[in-house]
Parts: sequence; C-alpha cells; structure tokens
Amino acid sequence: MVSPVNFVLTNPEVLETTLGEGARNLLRGCEYLIEDWERAIGGHPPVGTERFRPGKELAITLGRVVYRNRLMELTQYAPQTPQVFEKPLLIVPTWIMKYYILDLSPHNSLVNYLVGRGHTVYMISWCNPDAEDRDLGMDSYVDMGLLEALEKVRRRSLGQQVQTVGYCLGGTLLAITAVWLAQQHHKDIASITLLAAQTDFTEAGELRLFIDESQLDYLDDLMWNQGYLDNRQMAGAFQLLRSHNLIWSRMVSHYLLGRRETLNDLMAWNADATRMPYRIHSEFLRRLFLNNDLFAGRYSIDGRPLALSDIRVPAFVVATETDHVAPWRLVYKLNLSYSADLTFLLTSGGHNAGITSEPGHPRRFYRMTLFPQNENYIDPERWYQQTKSEPGSWWPRWAEWLEHEQNMIPSKPIPPNEIPGLPDAPGSYVLQS
Repeated sequence: MVSPVNFVLTNPEVLETTLGEGARNLLRGCEYLIEDWERAIGGHPPVGTERFRPGKELAITLGRVVYRNRLMELTQYAPQTPQVFEKPLLIVPTWIMKYYILDLSPHNSLVNYLVGRGHTVYMISWCNPDAEDRDLGMDSYVDMGLLEALEKVRRRSLGQQVQTVGYCLGGTLLAITAVWLAQQHHKDIASITLLAAQTDFTEAGELRLFIDESQLDYLDDLMWNQGYLDNRQMAGAFQLLRSHNLIWSRMVSHYLLGRRETLNDLMAWNADATRMPYRIHSEFLRRLFLNNDLFAGRYSIDGRPLALSDIRVPAFVVATETDHVAPWRLVYKLNLSYSADLTFLLTSGGHNAGITSEPGHPRRFYRMTLFPQNENYIDPERWYQQTKSEPGSWWPRWAEWLEHEQNMIPSKPIPPNEIPGLPDAPGSYVLQS
C-alpha cells in the first residue's frame, strides 16, 4: 500500500507520463475510477466482460443438459467424430468457480479439444447457492453431485466404466468420492485425473495467510448470518494473494497511467465469481484445510474414515509450477499414499493459466513421469532435478494416457433426456449471478 510505485511523485513512469500528457492520463484515470466504482456498487461485472458471455462467446461447445437436480446440471457434449472412445469422461469442476474455465473460447477449450479427439465428455455445472442452500455440505456434493452424475453417465453409457477428472477442489471431491466407492467395492471409475488439486493441505499455499482459528470463527459468524460466503468476499481473498499483480499494479495502470487493460477470456471468467454454502465452506476449511483430515486418514463419510491408499485405479496428476493455491510439491505428495500407478506431470504456469494451456500456446513446457505402483518414492526436489523439461502443451500427453488401450465405437447422437425441457449447453446454472 505504501510502495513508492503507487504514487505519482515517486513513480518515475507515472511522473514522466503525467508531464508528457499534461495530466490527461490522470483525467482518464479519474474517469475509469468513477466507472469502476459505479459498476462495483451496482453489482455489475468489470468493463470488457460483455465481450465474453457464456453461451455466446465462451462455453459454446455443442451439447445438452441431460440431468439436473438442485445442486448441479450434467451436460453431455455432442460427438464431433465418426467414432468415439468406449469409456466416457466425466469432469468435476470445483464448486467455487464456474465450470467454463475448461470450455473457454473454442481454441483454448479443453472440452472442445477432448471431444475433437473422440471422447464422450460430460461436465458438472454447480448451482450458484443462496441462503436456502446454507446446509449443503461435503456429503451433499458427494451424494447429489458426483455420485448422481456417475450413475447417470454409466446408465447413458450402458454400464461402461467412467474416466473421471477433477479440477482444484473438484479434484479433492473426486478423491474423497473415489475412496468411498473403493470401500464399497464399486467399480464405477476406470481412472482418475487431478488437475491442480490437493489431497494434502499441510502447506496449502498462500491461503494459509488467511486461515487460522480466529479467521474461521469470523467467517463462521459472517456466513451464519447470510448463509453463504459472498462471491466478492471470496474474490477479494484470492486477489490479496497476488496483490501486486491483481490490485496495486492494476490501479497504477488504470488510474495513474490512464491505461485500460484489454480483458481476455480467462480474465472475464475470473470476474464471474460464485458463492459458497455456509456448511461446506466451514467443513472444508476446518476438516481439510486446517486439520488435514483427508491425508491423515481422519476424514469420514457416513461414519467411516477414508484412506487415500484404498484407491486402486490409475491416476494422472497435473500440477503447475507457480501455483499459489495448490503448490506443486503438495500435489506431488499424493505419491506417498497412492496404491496404483500414478503419472505426475508438472506444467509451467499458474493455477488457472497452467491448466488452460492449449497446444500451440507459446513458451509452455512440462515434466512428466510414470510412478509404477511398487516403485520407491522419490522426493519432489530430486524428481525435479532429474526429470527433463519438454516443450509444448501437456494436453496431448494426457489425452494419450486417457486413450491407452481403449477401443473405438461408432458415435451416436446424444440420447433423449429422462427429464423433459432441459436446455442446451451451457445450461442455466452457469448463468446464475
């Protein structure tokens, strides 16, 4: 806040611009400040987001909502190839963001990429909760969310096993569900992919700056009154993690230099925030984040403790090098407790940009290693030093892993819905504000 960069007289670039433009930059900055303030107090999105609307410019991969309950919509995407892989793919996004980060513009849509390679893709889109949803907890997201989605996908795929993908907290939810299914001896899941997802929270990134017992007590009081954590409160916490880039440098650029940055699709998605129900937010922060119950084997569903070592299906784990939410060394630690073959891939970029790194994206690279089930553990630092960096996007390597030893079958149109009147993709829940 008190950095010399943030003031006209002590920032050489701002001072030079002000003298060169006769302070017109400050006049433009004042206009931008007033416009942004009016939008903020009116609850409107930032300038430029009108060019990136879900269902218009973003999230336009063809598909249809095939199931809906009060918690989620399930979308099936239309095939783009004459043949498809036999095992369907279910993607589980986190409940703290809208799913279409994985279906941005057509050129950088992971969904579009997968469908174009012949995968039958299903996507969960979470409802944006309000005060009536205050009592939705982790068990609700397991039961009404992932388990119901799995059941619908298997039924529509004639009982075929499902390849599953979880992004961020959606990956944590997927891991919890996979353990529960393993303990029930269900064979619904063929494989697990975790994208920037933690199962160990002992060093859970810079979010630790905001999480201690006193902060949780404050958040509990706040959420008890309103029934949820507001999207602006959540977005503010993530902005503070990168305050130089996301707050102060932007203010200097907008309001002192008078320069509006041009929003891209990822920035527009980031401004489209969601809320979080009281109960699941409190449970997650206390049981997973603060107490690390899942990794320690103390987390339970229906009174039964869950152990990650009970999962015995192949896993593909993706981490990003500059992730400030899910640090890659913590993501890597799943190696310590996994009981099947695990492929670990570390890609360049951060929590969001590193995942949405399509083929052809410049200056991208990754490191990848298969850890067989019975191989000795390698610590992350030694692994990093001895693993060669490869140029390019990680998407094709992951797709090859998904497609290994899969048969192809003729593609068919999306089957009729069990529930009449459901909309085409992107559905209705993603449009909730």
